[in-house]
Amino acid sequence: MEPAELAAWQTYLAEPFSGRKVILAFQVLASLTPKVTALRTYGAQQPLLITRGRGVGPIPEPGAAIVCELDLAPVTTMTEEVREVIRESAEPSRRLAEIVEAEDPGRTAVWWLPPFARNEPLLGRTVYGGRPAAWETLEDKMRAEEIFDAAGVPRARSRILPVDHPDLMVVGQDIDLGHGTVWSGDARDGMNGGADYVRWVDGPDDARDARDFFAAHCDRVRVLPFLEGVPCSIHGFVLPDGVAAFRPLELVVLRTPSRRSFVFGGMGTWWDPRPADREAMRDVAHRIGAWLGAEVGYRGGFGVDGVLTRDGFLPTEVNPRFTAGLTTLARTVAEVPLELLQVNVLAGRDPMVPTAALERMVVEAADQNRGGKLIGMSARPAAAETQVAELYGDGDRLTPEHDGGRPAGTLSLGGTPSGSFCSFEHRDGLLRAGERMAPLNAAVLRCADELWDAGFGPVEAAAEVRR
Repeated sequence: MEPAELAAWQTYLAEPFSGRKVILAFQVLASLTPKVTALRTYGAQQPLLITRGRGVGPIPEPGAAIVCELDLAPVTTMTEEVREVIRESAEPSRRLAEIVEAEDPGRTAVWWLPPFARNEPLLGRTVYGGRPAAWETLEDKMRAEEIFDAAGVPRARSRILPVDHPDLMVVGQDIDLGHGTVWSGDARDGMNGGADYVRWVDGPDDARDARDFFAAHCDRVRVLPFLEGVPCSIHGFVLPDGVAAFRPLELVVLRTPSRRSFVFGGMGTWWDPRPADREAMRDVAHRIGAWLGAEVGYRGGFGVDGVLTRDGFLPTEVNPRFTAGLTTLARTVAEVPLELLQVNVLAGRDPMVPTAALERMVVEAADQNRGGKLIGMSARPAAAETQVAELYGDGDRLTPEHDGGRPAGTLSLGGTPSGSFCSFEHRDGLLRAGERMAPLNAAVLRCADELWDAGFGPVEAAAEVRR
C-alpha cells in the first residue's frame, strides 16, 4: 500500500475505538502498556484498565488510564490463569461489575479483551477481541490430528487413549523414536496451556507419574514421539477471500533433561529454516487456515506449533486465536495493524485488504525487521519488587559480572499471578538474522538462577538436526 492508503486503512480499522472509552481487562498492568499507547493514537478516550497485578516491565504513565485491580483467587499455573479469564468473561464477578458500572455509568464503553476471553456482550457492553466459545474447543490437543488429517497436513504417528487404558505405557514404547514420548492431556476441565498438561515420558517411572497426573485432570491422553529438532510455529490469517500465510517463528522451548520437563523461553523471527522448509511450513498454514474457514467459518489469526525435525516440519497443535506469536510478528511489522485487523474481522467488518496484499506486506516487513522476546516462566514465587540486573557478553556466554565483556542487555525478574516472570531486553545486534534464540535464552535463565535462585534449573536448547 502507498503511505496515504495505509494511513486511511489504519484509520478505518481504528473506528471501533475512536472517540470511545475502552475497557481492557484480565491481564497484568505491564502487559497493557502497548495497548494504552495504541489507543491514544486511535483517538480513544482515557481507557479503563482492570488488571490482575502489576507484572514485569514498563507501566502506563500516570493519567494515561484509569487503573483498577481485580481481586482474583490466587493461581499457580498458566492454565488456571487462562481458565479464570474465560470464566470472568463468560460469568463476570460482582467485583468486576461494580468497577465497570462505577467507571462507565452511561454504558457507552466497549471492551477490548485478550484472545482467550469469550467475545460475547459483557455487562451490557460490546466486546471486541476474544473469540467464540466454539473456536476454543478446536484447541483441545485431542482434535489436532483430526484437523491435520482433514487439511491434508503430514504429521507424526500418535495415539489417543483413555487415561486408565491398561496398554498406555506399552503404546508409548511402540511410538518412541529413541528420545521418549510426549503425553498431552485433554480439555475435559477447560482449556490448558503453558505446557502445564504436557509430560516428557522416558521410562516406567515417568509414565507412572504422568498417568497419575492426567488421571486427576483428564479423561484422555495423546501420545506423540518426542520429536528432536527446532520447536517452531507458522501463523496465518483467515479473511473472507482466503488465507494469508506468514513466516516461521522460532519457539524457544528449553529442556531440563534431569527432570524431563520444559521451560518456555519466548519466540522470535531471527531464525531462518532453509527455503524449502519455510515454504512447506507456509503451505501448512494455508491448508489449516482453509480448513478452519470452510468448516467453522473461522476469521482472524491462528498458529500451528510443531518441530522442524530431521524429516521436515511436523505439526503438534493448532491454536485458533490471535497467539503470542502473532503478537510478536505484529511488533516487527508495526506498519501493518494486525491486532486491529483481528478486532475488525471478528466483529464482522470488512477487512478492506485482499488476502494476497496482507500476506505480501507482513512477510516482506517481517523478513526485514527481525525481533522477538526472550522470557522465562518459573513456578517459584518472585520477590514483591521487580529485580533488575545488567548482563554482559555475547551469544550463550552471558554473565552478570561487569568485566565479562560488552553490555548485552537488561534482565528483569518479577512476580505474576502464576509465578515468576523473567524478561531480557537485549542490546541491538546481539542477535542477527539466521541465528537461533534458544542458546542465548538458556544463558539468560542460567544468569537468573545465579542472581536470584529463580528456579529454572539447568536448561538446554533443542538440537538442530535438519541439514
